[in-house]
Amino acid sequence: MIHSITEWIAVNYVELLGAILGLIYIYLSIRQKILTWPVGLLSSVFYILIFFQARLYAGMGLQVYYAAMSIYGWYYWVKGENNTTGEKLNVSYTKPFEWIMIAAAFFVVLILIVMVLKNYTDSDVPFIDAFTTTAGIIATWMMARKLIENWIIWVFTDLISVFLYIEKQLWVTALLYLVFTTMAILGFIEWRKNLKRLN
Repeated sequence: MIHSITEWIAVNYVELLGAILGLIYIYLSIRQKILTWPVGLLSSVFYILIFFQARLYAGMGLQVYYAAMSIYGWYYWVKGENNTTGEKLNVSYTKPFEWIMIAAAFFVVLILIVMVLKNYTDSDVPFIDAFTTTAGIIATWMMARKLIENWIIWVFTDLISVFLYIEKQLWVTALLYLVFTTMAILGFIEWRKNLKRLN
């Protein structure tokens, strides 16, 4: 039994490390800690390798985006909303105009990713891969801006991802995304408490 576990870890250590860092990343983001972003950057590097091997190319591209957004989020959370005064960035609701822009961006990016996956890759799940990738792009940008609704998008995206990773037999990642779903619910509750304290 111990030999089997050790053997499994030796084969799947990259996925395991990515998963552990992913859990730490979500915990830190719920707590609004600045270490959210460097930990997220490391997790993304591991998952770029994992998704490339699993032929989840949109997911791999998403991890590249997450790496870039980790740098953006790190900067934005340190500098604050008003970069000239360094005022702390607070949690806020997404404005109606922002929702219109987000919806438009979602559909444009989704269509582009589906077209790329269908025409230029050997992906066997182009639509679902593109959908979770697009939702992840939107939710990560919203998290970097501390828009509370990012957690709602994450709940649905993570839950859909669980089934995708089961299909791909990425068991650790599927379990990770099940935990992510729960943590996204907790993140929404925690950020809403923070928002109520501000108002």
